[in-house]
Amino acid sequence: MALMECRFYSEVLGLSTSMTVILPQQTSSQIGMQNNTRGGLHPTLYLLHGLSDDDSVWLRRTSIERYVAETGLAVVMPQVHRSFYTDMEWGGKYWTYISEEVPALARSFFPLSAEREDNFVAGLSMGGYGAFKLSLRKPESFAAAASLSGALDMAHNFMNPANASAKSREYELIYGTADIAGTSNDLLWLAEQRGQSAGPNPKLYQCCGTEDFLYEDNQRFKQVCEQAGLDLTYEEGPGDHEWGYWDARIQDVLAWLPLKK
Repeated sequence: MALMECRFYSEVLGLSTSMTVILPQQTSSQIGMQNNTRGGLHPTLYLLHGLSDDDSVWLRRTSIERYVAETGLAVVMPQVHRSFYTDMEWGGKYWTYISEEVPALARSFFPLSAEREDNFVAGLSMGGYGAFKLSLRKPESFAAAASLSGALDMAHNFMNPANASAKSREYELIYGTADIAGTSNDLLWLAEQRGQSAGPNPKLYQCCGTEDFLYEDNQRFKQVCEQAGLDLTYEEGPGDHEWGYWDARIQDVLAWLPLKK
């Protein structure tokens, strides 16, 4: 595998930023690794970070480079700060950035496929929210999406009076003061809308530990998906909001992805 730390200027954000990229490399003599490529443009997994992390965190906290070596997947890990992958009310246009600029720039920099069946997105916590938002709002662009311990019911969390004032203020910077329920920032509403659509709809993978503070969020999202008839694979089991759980589950995600043979 080849590892790229890519620094570039974002026209959408108006600032210099970064993405970390893993590219397939065919090798025959690398000790302890079996690397493969698929030929032509690479299928791509956009792998999204959580609230307190950055574009390097998946590489630092898991063995993602080793896990993808045999798959022939490229992995693009962008940096979005604490934006919830949203065009912020008071801040950067991070939804436009992640949904439009990042794929376009990544494909201009690297040999990545633009075909829907070759594009996937996954993330943890805030990144799980981002992954499902991308796939549900742009189903024509992503064949599958995975959420690991995702913050999947932000409409509930945003309006919950039990949230601390500092947290509420941060949400207002992102979403403004209006209720986001029933809008394109509400994943439960998006799932309902996708269920009423003729498609194509993405395949979804959702997992959460039963000890995770976001477990109830995940239960609510799962129920909506089941009622909407979406193609959802759901897994739960013992686990908290921590990297040991995510390191194990990202391997399950890679095995689940509908990669072309």
